[in-house]
Amino acid sequence: LLCLAVTHQYNHDTTTTEALSGFFKSASSKPTIQKQYIINRRDALITATSTIAGIASTPNSAAAELPKAESIDLAGINAARSKTLTAGIGSATKPGAAGVIPITDPSPLLSIRGGIDGKSSIKMPRVGFSLYKTNPDVAARSTSLALRAGVRHFDVGTLYGSNAYVSIPLKKYLDIGIDGVDFSSEKPDLLEFLDLTKQAGDDRARATVSGGLISKAAPAPSGSAGRRGRREGLFLSHKLSNAEQSVNGADVRRAVKAQIAALGLGTSYLDMVSIHSPLTDKNRRLESYAALLELRDFGFVKSVGVCNYGLGALNEIKQAGLDLPAVNQIELSPFNTHSDVVSWCNNNGVAVGCGAWSKLSGADGPQDQWAVLSQIAKKKGMTKAQVLVRWSLQKGYICVPRSTAASKIERIAIAENSYGGVNPEGGGFVLTKEEMEILDALNIDYKAGKLGRRDGWADDDVVSPDWDPTDFV
Repeated sequence: LLCLAVTHQYNHDTTTTEALSGFFKSASSKPTIQKQYIINRRDALITATSTIAGIASTPNSAAAELPKAESIDLAGINAARSKTLTAGIGSATKPGAAGVIPITDPSPLLSIRGGIDGKSSIKMPRVGFSLYKTNPDVAARSTSLALRAGVRHFDVGTLYGSNAYVSIPLKKYLDIGIDGVDFSSEKPDLLEFLDLTKQAGDDRARATVSGGLISKAAPAPSGSAGRRGRREGLFLSHKLSNAEQSVNGADVRRAVKAQIAALGLGTSYLDMVSIHSPLTDKNRRLESYAALLELRDFGFVKSVGVCNYGLGALNEIKQAGLDLPAVNQIELSPFNTHSDVVSWCNNNGVAVGCGAWSKLSGADGPQDQWAVLSQIAKKKGMTKAQVLVRWSLQKGYICVPRSTAASKIERIAIAENSYGGVNPEGGGFVLTKEEMEILDALNIDYKAGKLGRRDGWADDDVVSPDWDPTDFV
């Protein structure tokens, strides 16, 4: 017998409300993932030892077992694993490794630089959920719905002011599992939609890792991973505000440790801490960044990133001889591709993340270009936000879309814009080469000053419509 340790807790998304509901109704009528085995803790440990035989499980979920009759092509599995693990940073710890690798069918996890001295590789979900501009009164509900849809990457920050609320469902999830999160006020059809979205993402995740060879493996029973396993499956990315930047590294370290304590999750680390913006001064930027690296080396932070950094601020880090960031999250879209920054990150092994896109469809957004994107969305039966998620994934980026939970449309959008939501059965949401070229041709360098986005800076910082945080240094 060959036992395979299979683990996946990822993000999921779906189509326009009507198109998605049709897809999920048809999907729910089929026998999808059957409960073949109930694996208790002893069996999970025994199954995990099988990874020595050749296929390592990700540390984020419990083991699952293949039916005995299944034939295994180890060479095929290893080849597929090699492909998916290098899709992104891949060999993040090797000099000269690319930071951005376009891929048509991306796996849910991306390898980024992390660990002591940044010499290890850690897994980051490619699609997360941003709490940017989410009112505290709906932050807990939004987080709960995202968890139910399979999202395991949460993008939080001191400026967002919602960590205390986000932590409520996260702690329940860690303590008990998804069954411990309160969904009593949600309608059954929404919960079914979220569950099917998660299932779609899990199915896609197994297929991308195995080339479809282990698509029949049973998922882990709810709650079976244990608290530690569930925490390892979460990716909490926190942003250090400009006010928390300091020339005194001790102040920065205290600020981060205070956020860890405020979250109250019963764990002593964050998966990533990033400097929210470069809008301070060189000394504060570099001293704050060096303090974050110290926190990483002492285990309080697994990886260190930056946000809204252009070439000037990135080169400051490089010229100072400091470890380069694992991720640079900037405002990326087909309308502002930041090709110079992306090229620098790619050449220096830095992964690239996209911020939330909530302003693009507004009155201040690029109307003509938005109309072209809308045509592609209509043709494929997707929402416009889903096109943006797919575009970013296929470009090799990490993305953290956002949505509140104030209305039904917004609650559905949480699922639609997750990994499962943009990976329905049959791959109908994959953007063709021609569609990607059309989207890439929409670039007009649409600056943050014109767009009206305020994520790490205030109105007073924006001096003109052509202002952008990446040009600050």
